[in-house]
Amino acid sequence: MSILKWLARVMLWTSVLLFLLSIIFRINDVYINTSNSLPRGLYQAINAPISKNAYVFFCPPEQPVFDMARERHYINSGACPGGYGLLLKRVFAMSGDTVAIGRSGVYINGQWLPNSAQRAFDPKNKALPHYELPPRELTDSELLLMSDVNSQSFDARYFGLINRKQIKSVVRPLIIWN
Repeated sequence: MSILKWLARVMLWTSVLLFLLSIIFRINDVYINTSNSLPRGLYQAINAPISKNAYVFFCPPEQPVFDMARERHYINSGACPGGYGLLLKRVFAMSGDTVAIGRSGVYINGQWLPNSAQRAFDPKNKALPHYELPPRELTDSELLLMSDVNSQSFDARYFGLINRKQIKSVVRPLIIWN
């Protein structure tokens, strides 16, 4: 067998395998996280209530800050309204928590969240938005969604609070790699 025929077979079987894996993942609500906002790996949607420290997938609301994020490839395009892709973040604050957001970072119940300071510029030296939220108690519909593993993550420090209605599912990590 010639090398070209062998390569063609390898590519065909690799494509078939990837296609079958994608079907299995979709049937089982398994998603691949390739961003560095949270640990890279496989996450599965589960039937669980939204709680502090839970990982969640959400559709961003249609706002100019998310248009900018999509244009700059901070977030992917996808099937959410506005053409946005799902985002994966961790719930850090919810109803009853007092939250403040500013240039120095995010404060939850008076405690500064490490790695939460806003950056003035992204890695390509483009100016980042500055979101300000004076200290206030969150309502039942509001969530603070962040990354605690990447100080450069595009999260609440730039777009603010997310409405609970934007949450598509709570997810759990299945396999993590870094």
